Amino acid sequence: MCRTLGSALRYRPLRPRSGSTAHAAPPPVPYLVTVQEDPPVAVAPDPSAQRRPRARRWVVLVSVVVVVACAGGVWLLWRTFVDTWAGQRVEDTALAGATIGQGHLWRVAEPVLDVVSVGFVAAGLLGAAAVALVRRRWSLAVQVAVLVGGANLTTRLVKYEVLHRPVLGVGSDYGNTLPSGHTTAAGSVAAALLLVVPPRLRPLVAVLGAGYTALTGISTLVGQWHRPSDVVAGTLVVLGWTALVCGAMALRPGAAATTTAALRRVDGGDAWWARTRRTAVALVVLGVACGAAAVATLTRTWAYRAGAASRSDQLLAYGGGVAGVVAACCVTFAIMLLLRHAAGSRDGATSSSA
Repeated sequence: MCRTLGSALRYRPLRPRSGSTAHAAPPPVPYLVTVQEDPPVAVAPDPSAQRRPRARRWVVLVSVVVVVACAGGVWLLWRTFVDTWAGQRVEDTALAGATIGQGHLWRVAEPVLDVVSVGFVAAGLLGAAAVALVRRRWSLAVQVAVLVGGANLTTRLVKYEVLHRPVLGVGSDYGNTLPSGHTTAAGSVAAALLLVVPPRLRPLVAVLGAGYTALTGISTLVGQWHRPSDVVAGTLVVLGWTALVCGAMALRPGAAATTTAALRRVDGGDAWWARTRRTAVALVVLGVACGAAAVATLTRTWAYRAGAASRSDQLLAYGGGVAGVVAACCVTFAIMLLLRHAAGSRDGATSSSA
């Protein structure tokens, strides 16, 4: 836009004072002043903002798939190892193998199992909720309560109301023991802590949680309180409820990112994704290795289930059950770690507070 100034202005020349020898001022010269306004510049939308709704949908979809898979896995374990004579025979052999070295192992297993109680679950839940409140994550405090309460209530309902153990002439009749309540309690408390801690601590909590849950599950095998399928089913219950909570977390709208948070994402991306990925991969690799050992040993036990089990057969089946428990704990906590990271990184919130 151009404007012409000067033509409408009138200037009065300065007149010298009386007695002054100064010359008169020159006449004014018209001039032009041009003001240039830049055209509006179109700003491209943030690509990450376009990806957020799609990312949320993927997290929710994967969470739903995990929940369905866990429910199907619990039923499949019951159908294979509880509802059939062959499955009961295999696990009875593993249960008999727990007597080998039980006296020494029970000294370690008994204190582990004594810790797990209603008070332990309540204390773990209060601790996880306190961490969430300190971080000002009010919704997380509610979500961990849903996780811990839902997982333990589901285990009790499934064990005593939904599933049953038919009497097929194998071993003693103690009723249905699938899923394991001790494993569910230990795993749910560990999963609750995994949900509430900051991203930099999640890989460590996932490793410790998998180890503690596996130790609790193996301790139930040492004491002959549970069979291997009971423990694996307990880990699946915990994983299912964790996936449900992560899916609900992804449905909530994320907080808007600050300018400094956006700059950190542009400069360094997700600061904690590399550590999370490495930890999850390590847990999966260990889980797959233990799972392969469990499949190999229990397949042999299954093949010779009709005959009398020798001491070596019992020890082999027992070792396969222990390997299966370790595999289940490693893989489930790896999945929980990835789901929690994905649910917390779905929006523009800073990576240190997601």
